[in-house]
Amino acid sequence: MKVIFLFMLIFMDLFSADSKMYECTKIFENRKNELLVELERIDEQKQALDALKIATEDLLKKKQNDLNARESAVNVKSKDADAKAKSVKAILEENKKLLAQIKSLKMDKITQTYAKMKPNAAADVLSGMDEADAVKILTGLKPSVIGKILSKMEPLKASKITTSLSKVKGE
Repeated sequence: MKVIFLFMLIFMDLFSADSKMYECTKIFENRKNELLVELERIDEQKQALDALKIATEDLLKKKQNDLNARESAVNVKSKDADAKAKSVKAILEENKKLLAQIKSLKMDKITQTYAKMKPNAAADVLSGMDEADAVKILTGLKPSVIGKILSKMEPLKASKITTSLSKVKGE
């Protein structure tokens, strides 16, 4: 009986070990399935993240290209504006030179007119003028003509004009 009992004990132990192995295998299979589902979910999330990354990079490239195009347009407009500003400055300088030449020619003609006038008539006209204008006219005349005109002027006015003439000649 002891042998049978021992035999049964060994037999039960074998079945119980097989049952425990079956339970472990079942637990491992369940855990494996859970991990596979989790791995699939992680893979889907990775694919979504990659798609989002690509879309973001494409959008960034598009915006960068747009920014570069706008910057190029601004640079072109800036260069055009600089060129126009230089052109305007050159025209302005040329106009200033022309205006100075015209004024000089005008003053030369006025000076020639006064040089041709009789000293009495020139003295009368210059005496009635503003002192600065009279000095401008007289500076273009020869010293001998200036002397004749000043001698025909009122002494006070002649002295003021002479003082102004000396300042202009000294500069």
